[in-house]
Amino acid sequence: MKNYERLIPQSDLLRTFLSVAENENVTRAGEALGRTQSAVSVQIRRLEDALCVTLFERQARGMVLTSEGQKLLPAAHRVITELQEIGTLFETRLSGRIRVGLPDDYSDTVLEHTLVEFAKSHSGVEIITQSGCSSGFPELVRRNELDVAVWSGPDPTTGDIVSSEGNSWVLSKTLDLDSDAPVPLAVLDRNCWWSDLPQGALSRVGRKWKVVYSSPSFASLKTAVAAGLAVSVLPTSAVTPSMRQLTKKDGFPRLPDSKRSIIIAEQAPEDLALAMAAALRKAIGQIQSGGRRRHRS
Repeated sequence: MKNYERLIPQSDLLRTFLSVAENENVTRAGEALGRTQSAVSVQIRRLEDALCVTLFERQARGMVLTSEGQKLLPAAHRVITELQEIGTLFETRLSGRIRVGLPDDYSDTVLEHTLVEFAKSHSGVEIITQSGCSSGFPELVRRNELDVAVWSGPDPTTGDIVSSEGNSWVLSKTLDLDSDAPVPLAVLDRNCWWSDLPQGALSRVGRKWKVVYSSPSFASLKTAVAAGLAVSVLPTSAVTPSMRQLTKKDGFPRLPDSKRSIIIAEQAPEDLALAMAAALRKAIGQIQSGGRRRHRS
């Protein structure tokens, strides 16, 4: 009886297995699950010990499923899907209004991956979104003008930090830079830490620059870069296939990471705020994982 019970894996272990299989990387799986890399590794070992098999092989391109892992994959999907369906039978239906603040570099990803799906799953919830510079979000949350917000910065001082992401120097693949000429920059025209980031980084290494394009919108910066007008700085997950990343070999210094935290207003509707925060946390992990896979390939 004990041996039989040992072969029945816990659902939490199966969720971890599916995340590693999807992300092909223990660190990214941990980010998607909100766990540390070591915690994910421990859970995979526990699952392998329970089933007496090896589920993954560590290769240069990441964590690759073994034949036993491939055998488990469809069964694990079925189990988790059935457990989720059971949960929905007894879940409390969410209703009401929630106000969400998002950094605008996420506007074409989080909105698509999270808010739309959240609205579909919770038809009784009205979602009001504010997208833009996140530097003012903490004050809006404090004044109870936002219920939940994603705050982005080099070192957020409030909220629950959920991710840390690299930033990249980018230019169009069609743009050739003259190493002797000032770097043509596209910069954000607004009061936040992003505005002075490119100029400050280049000045510290003694490289000349000139601003040739400015806009208060990340979307406009991406358009300017894609059109071959200038070099700019973007979160790595926002870099598109039409762009090329510049490194130290090109004479561009390393940039500080962007950390993202989720802050919740004290007077926010608790059930709605916690559900939205969980959805945002999951989406941020998936977006980062997708961006890393895209740039690795």
